[in-house]
Amino acid sequence: MQNNGGIVARQIPEKDLRAIIDVAIGHHDGLSAKQLHEELGGAVALRTLQYRLKHLVETDRLVQEGEGRAVRYRIPTEEESSGIVETPVKQSVPVSKAGQAIRKYVRQAQESREPVGYDRAFLDSYRPNETFYLSEEERTHLHEIGKPQTGEQPAGTYARQILGRLLIDLSWNSSRLEGNTYSILDTRRLIDFGQAAEGKDRLETQMILNHKDAIELLVAEAHGIGFNRHTILNLHAMLANNLLPDSDAPGRLRQMVVGIAGSVFHPLEVPQVIEECFDRILASAHAIGDPFEQAFFVMVQIPYLQPFDDVNKRVSRLSANIPLIKANLSPLSFQDVPNDLYTQAVLGVYELRKIELLKDVFIWAYGRSAARYIAVRQSLGEPDPMKLRYRDELREIIAGVVLGTMGRKDAIVHIAEWANDHIAADDREAFREMAETELMSLHEGNFARYRIRPSEYRAWKEVWSPQTFP
Repeated sequence: MQNNGGIVARQIPEKDLRAIIDVAIGHHDGLSAKQLHEELGGAVALRTLQYRLKHLVETDRLVQEGEGRAVRYRIPTEEESSGIVETPVKQSVPVSKAGQAIRKYVRQAQESREPVGYDRAFLDSYRPNETFYLSEEERTHLHEIGKPQTGEQPAGTYARQILGRLLIDLSWNSSRLEGNTYSILDTRRLIDFGQAAEGKDRLETQMILNHKDAIELLVAEAHGIGFNRHTILNLHAMLANNLLPDSDAPGRLRQMVVGIAGSVFHPLEVPQVIEECFDRILASAHAIGDPFEQAFFVMVQIPYLQPFDDVNKRVSRLSANIPLIKANLSPLSFQDVPNDLYTQAVLGVYELRKIELLKDVFIWAYGRSAARYIAVRQSLGEPDPMKLRYRDELREIIAGVVLGTMGRKDAIVHIAEWANDHIAADDREAFREMAETELMSLHEGNFARYRIRPSEYRAWKEVWSPQTFP
């Protein structure tokens, strides 16, 4: 890009532009350059800020109003933003006054913020079902938007119905919040086809695959998971698999000193105290009666403790889905959550022990996720009760045919014999028809739901005769 004098224009990092937009979002009447400069904590020179504001106005991401000293900058209205691919209005997260104060503090340069250590009283003062991070009104609102019209069903039923979409959404968004550069399309190809994106770091690919494995575990074992050591340690082991320098660290509580990049917060250092606090978090979370309070509690307390060498925030995001999956509520995929805002919200917990900004993000993000999965669920239509009842049996029989590289004639015989041995007589014929139909519709875009690897699918496809079922 060149200006009229032929000089290459300076490239402005998107995160710096996004920081300005995030401030402007909370001020619908606009802000002067000086006010923006103060809100940003003086971290950037006023002249540099004015250059960035000019760029944002020229690219229609901000609107400039007034003249001279009265100039103000604000977010465009939806009408003003029409035609822009991604408008700040549609992506904005409403931030409370308390949340804005937290953002203002953590935006300051590190040397301007007071170093703090872990305060155990922040955890010990919480009393399950007496202390609440979410108000009654907030919990009621979340229940209203998060409960699908599915009636009473076994734990995990709703998540299983939307599993294909959830795997992609949550794997991508949670990884994105860690700085992963995979696109949503890259993520879909990796999860559905096992195809790693070209030019991406191995660790990014591993991160997404780890999310996929962990989400599948939470959904498949919905009836047995909970806030206990077995679940959370194994969840960390799956999310940290092949990502940490110490091969023994996945699934093990921290025994080393860690620091937080970009923060003045110093986590606990004594392994025994870390273990005591970890157990206290699990006991408190288990005792909480409301699933949304449980979800938000672990999003606050697990990262604050930093119980693992790394991957703590990822554990907290997936742990937040445990009570939602068990209660057949809409899961939380962190759809559209801005990276910078999430980071600032977590820093607010670390450095100030204040939860308001993280709560703003949590409630808004849940609304986005719930709306998304209502639409997904509607697009899927009413689930087949036979498929729901025999979900595990169907997975077993389909996987058996594919892994056994059976042709069509052998498959029909196998299905009939297997159904005679495992399916109730009244359902046997319907199950056979369902299994045969499922095999006929198996293709490269849907075999992953049966936990079949691409190489296994390709080997089976080579022997699958073009002859139709008789």
